[in-house]
Amino acid sequence: MKSNITAIILARNEESMIPGCIRTLGWCSEILVIDDSSTDQTAQKAESLGARVVEFSHSSFARKRNEALKHAHGDWFFYIDADERVTPTLAKEILVNIETGAAPTLRLRRENYAYGYLFTYGGWQSDFVTRIFKKTALQEWTGEIHESPIYVGEVATLHSPLLHFTHRSTEENLHKSADWTKLEAQLLYKAGEKPVNFFTLIRKGVMEFVRRGIFQKGYRDGLAGLIEALVQGINRVIVYIQVWELQQKPTLTERYQKKDQELKQLWKREKGL
Repeated sequence: MKSNITAIILARNEESMIPGCIRTLGWCSEILVIDDSSTDQTAQKAESLGARVVEFSHSSFARKRNEALKHAHGDWFFYIDADERVTPTLAKEILVNIETGAAPTLRLRRENYAYGYLFTYGGWQSDFVTRIFKKTALQEWTGEIHESPIYVGEVATLHSPLLHFTHRSTEENLHKSADWTKLEAQLLYKAGEKPVNFFTLIRKGVMEFVRRGIFQKGYRDGLAGLIEALVQGINRVIVYIQVWELQQKPTLTERYQKKDQELKQLWKREKGL
């Protein structure tokens, strides 16, 4: 059973994950991949599995989600990430809701798997995402990092979860953190964040670990839960280190340029070497 729904995947260097995602979307009438300058085989693998690939690069996830609206042909849009998976039960529930017209917008609960384990604490237990829209309901996406949709009409929350395979290794986590921590630091700097000092870094990191690991009971997910809480604390520190970098006057780039100029003058005086 298929409905006139376009599955939209935003991807960048997801050759290892995108095939598994696409294979759970055979019930959709169209699969559209918005590829952000991948340097691996993401686009080729997606096309080999029947997806249509559109190249579009931008730092804003909202801009990329809005770009997809120009290319999607379905009456419904389903936004899904390459590291997410649809179960047969969820697919059937989506189709039933679309056929009955219960609501023009559908909200999903995500089951998050990190470091190979299902996380049910540490802030992961109440993870809901609004991703399925009737074409006439969705107006646009806004926001730089944690983008959100603007839509009209009622929202129905589905019972079956969307599976999310996140933080699959420390290496993968570091690559992802390198992108979003930089963006978040830039937003905080533009918003006029107070000058960052050493105690700011310690306070932000410890508070994030305690919030996730203790208050939100991340420890109940075992060592993996505590590791995830620690990683999130480290990420907060990295964000504020980058805010500190942006706050430097002269800038870090200007400091290195000055040293280069000093060396240039030294070498001018040593013409005999």
